[in-house]
Amino acid sequence: MSDLVSVGLLTRVFPADVVDRAIAEAGRTELRSRSLPARVVAYFSIGMALYSDGSYEDVFAQLTDGLSWSQEWSQSWSPPSKSAIFQARARLGFEPVRDLFARVARPLAGPETPGSWLAGRRLVAIDGTCLDVADTRANADFFGRPASSRGEQSAFPQARVVALAECGTHAIFDAEIDGCSTSEIEIARRLAARLTPGMLVTADRGFYGFGLWKQAAATGADLLWRVKTNLKPTHVQTLADGSWLAQIRPSSGPNRRKTEPLRVRVVDYTIDDGRDNPEQYRLLTTITDPDEASAEDLAIAYAQRWEIENAFDELKTHQRGPRTVLRSKSPDLVLQEIWGHLCCHYAIRTLMADTAEHAGHDPDRVSFVAALRIARRSVAQGAFPPS
Repeated sequence: MSDLVSVGLLTRVFPADVVDRAIAEAGRTELRSRSLPARVVAYFSIGMALYSDGSYEDVFAQLTDGLSWSQEWSQSWSPPSKSAIFQARARLGFEPVRDLFARVARPLAGPETPGSWLAGRRLVAIDGTCLDVADTRANADFFGRPASSRGEQSAFPQARVVALAECGTHAIFDAEIDGCSTSEIEIARRLAARLTPGMLVTADRGFYGFGLWKQAAATGADLLWRVKTNLKPTHVQTLADGSWLAQIRPSSGPNRRKTEPLRVRVVDYTIDDGRDNPEQYRLLTTITDPDEASAEDLAIAYAQRWEIENAFDELKTHQRGPRTVLRSKSPDLVLQEIWGHLCCHYAIRTLMADTAEHAGHDPDRVSFVAALRIARRSVAQGAFPPS
């Protein structure tokens, strides 16, 4: 794997010219020369995720090992203070890092990548997770606090991330961030607008609603969503593989009976895992032709939805650190920090996908922890000018 990171991973995945364009289009290009140029600060925001347990000064020291300084600049340079780095982060804001992620992040699976395709469609999953953020008044006002099990407020405010990930590679390639008081469904509506034909989007039963289903299906993407077993679509036709065609309508609302129904295919099954009462599954899909994908194929494909849970675990447990609270004290810098984490995870997953393809392996066989360790070593091998 280390052979594939002969230049710094961050600069390979996020080239300097792409960083500069993101900064310029966000209106953050500097009008005067500074000791901490915006490009360096953008890389720093990703470096904070790569070295999440390091201080500002420690992270910057790691990054400067990978900078290619001009002779004049290096002779006059001295390490910036924590205050200087904070001010530089504030000047940059979150928008350039968000836009950098949007410019670069794409699905990574090739045509032969295991666990990535069904019936010519790319398997992706949508899901959400929450991150603890620093306990400041500004963060609490912006992000909110979840209620605890005893009805009290949580110790920390939380940001909610809803993301799209490629099942075969764990690459998170699109995301939206909001406060924990905003529901996953509401945030998912913003993501659903960016679904594209050729995707098969999986989702757990917490996401289903007629409105979101209709919006997502209208993009041309195919859907494979688990729903609660008490949802009762109107039966139309039983198919040879045991699945059945049905119509769905809104379950509530003043005009629900007048709403045009949507045609779906329903797959009901249980998983025999030895328990006395095996869990029942009901899936809805827009793939109505069983010759394209059988009921069994769809059930197996839905199991790949769990890969997004693994991707979140990689980011939260291994990259960020277990039970770690994000360090930023203001909402803008929290957003910058989260987008930095998403950029960092994508860079590592790019390394893993390249390694798997190079070795002819399934990406699931490549260790995220090992890739993270190599990525941390690789940064010092990179070379990018400070401005």
